[in-house]
Amino acid sequence: MRRLQNLLFTFCIALRCVTSAVGVIHVTGYVGSAVKVSCSYDQGYESYEKYLCKNDCGSNDDVLITTSNPVTSKYRIHDDKTARIFTTSISDLRSVDTGKYWCGVSRTGKDIYTEVELKLVKDHCCDTVTKILNYQGYSESISCPYEHQYQNSLKYICRGNRPSTCLQQALITSDNKENGRFRLDDDKMLKKFTVNITSLSQEDSGYYLCGVRRNFAHNVFSAVLLEVEEFCCVKSTKINGTVGHPLTLQCPYPSPHRDNRKFLCKGDQHNSCTDMLKNQSRFTLQDASSSTFIVIISKLEAADAGTYWCGSDSQWRVGNYTKIQLSVFPQSTLGKKNTALYVIPPVLLLICILVLVYKYRRSRIEEAVLSLRRNASRKKSSKKVIGAAQSEIYKNQGVVTSNDQSTSNVYEEVDVEVHYENLTASE
Repeated sequence: MRRLQNLLFTFCIALRCVTSAVGVIHVTGYVGSAVKVSCSYDQGYESYEKYLCKNDCGSNDDVLITTSNPVTSKYRIHDDKTARIFTTSISDLRSVDTGKYWCGVSRTGKDIYTEVELKLVKDHCCDTVTKILNYQGYSESISCPYEHQYQNSLKYICRGNRPSTCLQQALITSDNKENGRFRLDDDKMLKKFTVNITSLSQEDSGYYLCGVRRNFAHNVFSAVLLEVEEFCCVKSTKINGTVGHPLTLQCPYPSPHRDNRKFLCKGDQHNSCTDMLKNQSRFTLQDASSSTFIVIISKLEAADAGTYWCGSDSQWRVGNYTKIQLSVFPQSTLGKKNTALYVIPPVLLLICILVLVYKYRRSRIEEAVLSLRRNASRKKSSKKVIGAAQSEIYKNQGVVTSNDQSTSNVYEEVDVEVHYENLTASE
């Protein structure tokens, strides 16, 4: 019976007498992935056998799968009799799978056929990529336009550039409009949906696909390349302060921003910080010059420690503000540090004085020793002179004694002056 039906079908194809429930169904799949082909049928055929065949269905080899044998290694078929739709899944797609298929409903006489055209593309998207640059901590809105006929279709976004798995790995869809840092808004009047990503990090960098699901054709995609760079600013500085003391913060800004509103806020992230000029009376802003303003904190508190951001750009564009890291120390802690700083110099000075005194006293002692040595040498010399003089005197006395008688007459004749000279010489 099947062979007879196939012969009749082939004959009817040639004569263009194929009975078709709908027009040609165009299906697009991706090489290496799977695809589903769904075909509807009229009421009254719920219990009839359904099948999928290829080419002209002229032989048994062209019949790929039937509801009588619904599972093979490559094909699966399921008949939803309530919805009157049977769906065939084709897995592990290869280039040879491209071509014409037929959804068939078996019946007496000629079967009912629906033509299916399967096309395969590479699992990569897309030829045109929109590039977006942003920075850590910011938010980014990715805009995804679509055509008018897809206003009521499912919209979604996924990471990567593989269309075959995008819907299964979607970060968010139009059915579930919010998921953590991701939010999807569909503007049907403007025919575009927007995905907003908050608190960007460098891990968010990469490819994204905006997808629109179509029921009987390949989903529509547009590609986006998001680059998230490390956050930077004009200047990053660290400042220390003391509890109870005033502190001045300096914030440079571009000259064209002279008339802009200046701000100082506190928080780990610049996009979620608290405006201190509005909420704290201890913080006062003053313009120091055409390119710098200062913020004076009248009396520091321990809770003032943290990260501050100051600038003149309400849009928070990179390069127009300053990051300040403030550390606040108790007075006792800083007092100990300052005491340590002031104790060290006197100790060094005392050591220097002791060294100088030691050197001075040592030199005086050396001089005294040398003086004693000189005096001792002089005393020895004096003793020698005195001893020589005494021996000379004793000698002269002996001569005078032995010749006392013989020289008596001479004394009377010698002049007194000569006598004194001889005495002086003997001394």
